[in-house]
Amino acid sequence: MNLALWIAAGFLAVLALSSGIQKTFVPKDKLAAFHQRALAYGWTADASVGFLKTLGVLELLAAAGLILPAALGIAPVLVPVTAVCWILLMVGAVITHVRRGESVFVLVCVIYLAVAAFIAWGRFVLEPFTG
Repeated sequence: MNLALWIAAGFLAVLALSSGIQKTFVPKDKLAAFHQRALAYGWTADASVGFLKTLGVLELLAAAGLILPAALGIAPVLVPVTAVCWILLMVGAVITHVRRGESVFVLVCVIYLAVAAFIAWGRFVLEPFTG
C-alpha cells in the first residue's frame, strides 16, 4: 500500500508541477491557444492573468507538498493535507469544465480528484507516516 501511495503522490506531483509551470510562466494568450491542440486551457481566455499565476503557484506548492515533506521527514502530515487541498482545487476545475460543457476534461479532473482522495485517505488512515 505504501508503494501505491508513493506512486499516486508522484503522479499527482508531476502533473501539478507541469501544470503549475505552464500557468506560472507561459503567457496567457499561449495557454488559451493550447486549447486548439486538445489541452484543457480554453477556460484561460476568461481568466485574469493574476488568477492564472495564483493557480500556477498553488500547483507548484502542491507538487512540493505531495513529495517533499515525506521524503525529507519534515512534517509528513502535509502530504495528505496537500492531497485534500488538491481535491478542493479539482472541485473548482470540475465546476469550471461543467459550466463550459467540456465533459472530457470533467472526467479527467474527477480522476485526478479520486487519486488525491486515495492519497489523503491512505496517508491519514491506511498507511500514515509515523516518526
